Amino acid sequence: MGRLSVLAAIVLMFSAISLVTARYQARQLYNQLDKYTTQAEDLEIDWRKLQLDRAQASRNAHVDKVAREELRMNAIAPERTIYVSQPTAGQPSASQPASAAGGRR
Repeated sequence: MGRLSVLAAIVLMFSAISLVTARYQARQLYNQLDKYTTQAEDLEIDWRKLQLDRAQASRNAHVDKVAREELRMNAIAPERTIYVSQPTAGQPSASQPASAAGGRR
C-alpha cells in the first residue's frame, strides 16, 4: 500500500505542476494576443490616417497650392501661349529646308 500511495502522490504532483504550467502558458498567450490586437488596431488607425492624407494631397486645391507656392508655377495666359503644329508626312518642317527633307531616305 505504501508504494501505491507514493505513486499516487507522484502522479498528483506531476498533474499539479502540469496544470500550473498550462495556466501560465495560457496567460502568456493571452497577453501576447492582447498585445498583437492592440498593435493591429494601431496599424488600422495609421492606415486610415494615411488614406486621408493621400486623399488630401490629391485634391485639386492642394495640388494648385503646392504648384503656386512651392514650385512657383503660374496659370497659363493666352497671350503667353505658343502653339506648335506637327508637320504632316508630305510637308517639310519649318526648321528643315525643302531640299534637305527630300534628299534623306
